[in-house]
Amino acid sequence: MSRPLTPLALTVLRMLCDGPMHPYEMQQRIRDHAYDVAVKITHGSLYHSVERLAAAGLIEPLETSREGRRPERTVYAVTSAGRDAAEMRLGELLAKPAEEFPLFGTGLAFVNLLPEAEVATRLRWRVIALEAEVAAHQTMYDTLRKRPIERWKLLDHEWTLARARCELDFARGLADDLESGRLTWRDDERASRRCAPQGHPRSDDAHDDEKGHS
Repeated sequence: MSRPLTPLALTVLRMLCDGPMHPYEMQQRIRDHAYDVAVKITHGSLYHSVERLAAAGLIEPLETSREGRRPERTVYAVTSAGRDAAEMRLGELLAKPAEEFPLFGTGLAFVNLLPEAEVATRLRWRVIALEAEVAAHQTMYDTLRKRPIERWKLLDHEWTLARARCELDFARGLADDLESGRLTWRDDERASRRCAPQGHPRSDDAHDDEKGHS
């Protein structure tokens, strides 16, 4: 494949490294191993990824069978090229930080478009949502740890939980700073002209004009 393996493609290759299987069995394994916590997966995207990997020669069909009126099921196996590609891509993911653009970062970049009080309120909403998210991840992790599962199989869960905790601490601290006045953009000139429509002065500008003519 000319482009780097997508997370879903890597997931398919990783499962097939354990042995041949058909896409329906892959779906079952994804649920059983909670791979969908680390990788965005839908029914259609899984089958599309399988088709692309087969076309690229990274996996190959072994046999096709049909049970009753059910659709045909094709069993796939990973090729040596597919195994090499999976190992190479995994090494890249672990070694090289990827440039990502999370939506929260976009919101923070343009934060002064809103008044400080409103930003603080929105952040408090985020804190509540993150607290629930952290609790849910912690419950899932604790449940999995009670089973006879090796820790290395849960590292993606640990990372998800650590990242959610970090964001929670940041959002909570930022809301505290805004509410206490330690952080403000009240005197920023750009903030004082928040999205004023062209040709339509803000209400405070119009008020200043009236005072100037009086």
